[in-house]
Amino acid sequence: MTRIDTKFAQLAEQGKKAFVAYIMAGDPDVDRSLELMKGMPEAGVDVIELGLPFTDPMADGETIQLAGQRALDGGMTLDKTLQMVRDFRATDNTTPIVLMGYYNPIYSRGVDRFLVDANEAGIDGLIIVDLPPEEDEELCIPAQKAGLNFIRLATPTTDDKRLPKVLQNTSGFVYYVSITGITGAAAAQATDVAPEVSRIKAKTDLPVIVGFGIRTPETARDIASVADGCVVGSAIVSEMASGKPVSDVLAFVKSLADGAHSA
Repeated sequence: MTRIDTKFAQLAEQGKKAFVAYIMAGDPDVDRSLELMKGMPEAGVDVIELGLPFTDPMADGETIQLAGQRALDGGMTLDKTLQMVRDFRATDNTTPIVLMGYYNPIYSRGVDRFLVDANEAGIDGLIIVDLPPEEDEELCIPAQKAGLNFIRLATPTTDDKRLPKVLQNTSGFVYYVSITGITGAAAAQATDVAPEVSRIKAKTDLPVIVGFGIRTPETARDIASVADGCVVGSAIVSEMASGKPVSDVLAFVKSLADGAHSA
């Protein structure tokens, strides 16, 4: 079992929903993003999604795009992102970390070398948004053989014919995208999400976690109440971009976690 599998088993035993938080590695700089990352478990974050900066983030809205650009402008690389994970693991060996990004940096490094390095650093799972199931031999299957979860996104346009293909090699959890479009573009609605989550759960035993369009503790609670948990990314990244102290951003993260956990 990975740390992700263990965490969801623990939450299920406790009857709790999961709160997953996304941050961009190296935004606004390495020190502050690592400080934020290290404070997240105490703020109630169950799983950390760590964004890998990339020059062409096609699935991301302006907030995440700008965060990635700031990180890249500051010299953030795949190596430095892995070092962030190592630095986090020096004091926390239990909180799951999912690396979220695009395939190009991994392809450039070489899949075999990347998987060795990711395992050594302490990464538990991957979300690579531009690799469809038809390309599973490229990274998904090697990653799972290396002991990492490969987490797939399902969307409002993933119909019943497509869904089994999306689910076939997915592990850890299913990430349901609550809206059609890019990150941070619209507000998620529990009434729209609930039937879609039920449809997915009828086809898999994996937890279904909902992301995109969640910006407040109330929405986190409402979405978590109809799923196995929720993800917040753009709202947290926006707080960091505003220049607030990390302690204030963590207080905001805690409010979101408390919302999800109250579901």
